[in-house]
Amino acid sequence: MEIPKDPMMLFSFVNMKLRDFYSSLDALCEDLDVDKEQIIHTLASVGFEYNQELNKFW
Repeated sequence: MEIPKDPMMLFSFVNMKLRDFYSSLDALCEDLDVDKEQIIHTLASVGFEYNQELNKFW
């Protein structure tokens, strides 16, 4: 699946998917066949980090 490249669009997309469809970032990445480390790196570059307990980037 093609995911947004823009960090802010990616932030919104990933958090919506985590909220509505996936119990973890690992589940999202496995199901959509996307690179977890790339998502983490892209979002970290604009100041977001993944909170596993809350299951969202913030």
